[in-house]
Amino acid sequence: MKECWRLLDLTSRSFSRVIKELDGELARVVCLQYLVLRALDTVEDDMTVDNSIKLPLLEDFHNKLDVPGWTFNGSGPNEKDREVLVKFDLVIEECQRLAPKYQEVIKSVTQKMGRGMAAYAALATPEQPVAEVGSIADYDLYCHYVAGLVGEGLSGLFSASGKERDFIKDQLTLSNHMGLLLQKTNITRDYREDVDEGRGFWPRAIWSKYGFDKMGDLRDESREQEALFALSEMILDALRHATPALDYLSLLKNQSVFNFVAIPAVMAIATLERCFMNPNVLKKNVKIRKGEAVQLMNLAVNPRDVAYCFVKYARLIHAKVSVKDPNFIRLSIACGKIEQWAEHHYPSFVNVGSSGGNVTSSIDTDSGDARAEIYTKIAEDERRRAAVRKQQEMYESMVERGIIKPQRNAEGQLVKPDFVKMREDGTLRNNANNEPVPWLFIASIIGGVFAVFAITGGLLVWVMLTYFNDSE
Repeated sequence: MKECWRLLDLTSRSFSRVIKELDGELARVVCLQYLVLRALDTVEDDMTVDNSIKLPLLEDFHNKLDVPGWTFNGSGPNEKDREVLVKFDLVIEECQRLAPKYQEVIKSVTQKMGRGMAAYAALATPEQPVAEVGSIADYDLYCHYVAGLVGEGLSGLFSASGKERDFIKDQLTLSNHMGLLLQKTNITRDYREDVDEGRGFWPRAIWSKYGFDKMGDLRDESREQEALFALSEMILDALRHATPALDYLSLLKNQSVFNFVAIPAVMAIATLERCFMNPNVLKKNVKIRKGEAVQLMNLAVNPRDVAYCFVKYARLIHAKVSVKDPNFIRLSIACGKIEQWAEHHYPSFVNVGSSGGNVTSSIDTDSGDARAEIYTKIAEDERRRAAVRKQQEMYESMVERGIIKPQRNAEGQLVKPDFVKMREDGTLRNNANNEPVPWLFIASIIGGVFAVFAITGGLLVWVMLTYFNDSE
């Protein structure tokens, strides 16, 4: 397992950090699922492996988890993650030590992903080693195979571990959206790296409408404006997964699981903002600054803060949208949906803070938000109702203990204990005869009781003082 942790560090610095922070055995389980799917993805990405070997291996890869000692040495010498396949026997050994409930999830998602990758890889030709992504539907399907299924598998592991509620494993649509948000962000950011290595995952349906014949043509600096419009549409497509991803995050209850999912999500929205209308995306791999990444990691601790992090970057994207961009209106709507989601779930006029280790909230009446006045009135009405309930309980207690006699109506019948109600003018009256409740009478009785105690206490003090004076 120590070697598996090293392989995790070798293949993913970003995911390695968040995986290691998961609670208990879940960290080890997710580490192993990551390595299994990383090995599968390495087979698919390797252009040196012939399809006669690649396709059967992809389709049958899930069965290799039941073959102790199996490894694969056929990756190209320059394949950066080939070591995972060379030492895959260690991953198999550790997977077989997992509880059956975990093995079932890992094997199932590996089978689905392998078959999907094989179907996609089968479309490649000698002239086009990597199958071109055509329509948006094809793009969604490919991202589902390589990332949406990862989300499905993780949800299954979260539920199986007991760290999350059982229904999380059934949130297939939301899990898929989360995976697609992360994958499409990477595909958008990695344009230059993919094109230089002969891969291309931007769908033709997007870049062809801007007059490009092939994806590599977007590197032409003389046509930078059209390329940036294609880039903005790629980011627009990724943004449609933002609010479902926030929905998924709002369902999680375990802190370590939430952090594990939320940190890549906030990194993704920040990366999309950094890439938006940025010509450097066409020239090199664009990343957010390390300092910003640390701030985002510290921020991604609860759904509200994550939602407003999304709002922040959505506003920054919207501020950079050009009126000349063919996607101007759709981008404005996409950014507005993120803000609408946050305002619906976590209204900005509600101030959230902490006091003595407890979370506190209050309504900001100076926010200028019309909803603040409405909610203030609701809160005030609830306060008055609570006061009425308290007064009613006090009256009923006094009646029960015989301190006061219950009132009778005109027919001489006893008034029920729940006779107190609040009228529109805020006064309290008797249901039966509409007479004001005798709170003054009740208050005088309470005052009398306190007076008796005061007099008794005074006499006691006088006796003690007299006694001590006599003894001297």
